[in-house]
Amino acid sequence: MTRHPATPRQAPRPGTGRTSRTGMPARGLGAVAVIIVLVTLAGLAAAVLRLGQQSQVTVAQDVLSLRAAAAARAGVEWGLYQAFKGSWTSCSSASQTLDLATDYGMKVAVSCDSRVYNEGESAPGVAQTVRVYTIDALACNATACPDATAAVRAGYVERRRQVHAVDAQ
Repeated sequence: MTRHPATPRQAPRPGTGRTSRTGMPARGLGAVAVIIVLVTLAGLAAAVLRLGQQSQVTVAQDVLSLRAAAAARAGVEWGLYQAFKGSWTSCSSASQTLDLATDYGMKVAVSCDSRVYNEGESAPGVAQTVRVYTIDALACNATACPDATAAVRAGYVERRRQVHAVDAQ
């Protein structure tokens, strides 16, 4: 009887997943990959959530800013009416606070100042006078405008509009 020489048993090629180089079974690589993927997905979910919250705050601040701008424009229009047709005809350091909380959630401090200038002549030797009005409207979402203590907290908005108008007399 012929004997075949004993051939040593060869380990499977690397990468087949059956055994490691030391001859021990290769385990745990799949679990590490799953943990890495889960941690990455959790980080992405947290980033998306944070961006969503930040965009909500930004949109709310933009809405308040637009309301303050509209309230300041309303204050300027009201001040112009008072200067030309209302009780502020001389408009010497006149001021009033408008409460637009029901419409805009804002208070508006409106002030008026005027100066009289000579602008040429209306007839030879007769100076033509011109009154220049300065209407200033400051709108904010605090109890009084301007409010320095409220200016440091989140959600405070303040908008100012100023116009110069001329009334030839």
